Amino acid sequence: MAATGLEQFDKSLQTANIWLRELMKRLGSDRHTAWSVLGAVLHTLRDRLTNEQVAHLGNQLPLLVRGLFYDQWHPVAVSKKLRKGEEFLARISERLQTKRLVNTEQAARSVFSVLVAHPKGEIQKILKTLPPEIRALASTEPTELSKESPFAWE
Repeated sequence: MAATGLEQFDKSLQTANIWLRELMKRLGSDRHTAWSVLGAVLHTLRDRLTNEQVAHLGNQLPLLVRGLFYDQWHPVAVSKKLRKGEEFLARISERLQTKRLVNTEQAARSVFSVLVAHPKGEIQKILKTLPPEIRALASTEPTELSKESPFAWE
């Protein structure tokens, strides 16, 4: 039997659970931490993008994740043009609301990995517009940033 009785809700719930399981596996965390990490990274990315990019990316996200993505968004606010990887990670760290310490670079990489694997298309276009240090967080190779940043915890 369907969880909600509405196909679109059930599909979105199923997809959100898949994303959370992937994040939990990558982060070695629980569901609450994975959800908080997903929100912190998505909000930081969202606030870095233009309104047009936000709309295009949001359109590709599962319904539940889309709600998280747009939560507390103010489209009239000027986007934060974070240029350095450290600034991006610091903003994620400020937004993380977890009871356990999370390696911020690992959190960003994990969310980017899920984004690249699932909503095909728009994330690739958006990554090309990001500064190299932030774009590097979407690659599979770790950077030296985690060793230098005060926002990355072991």
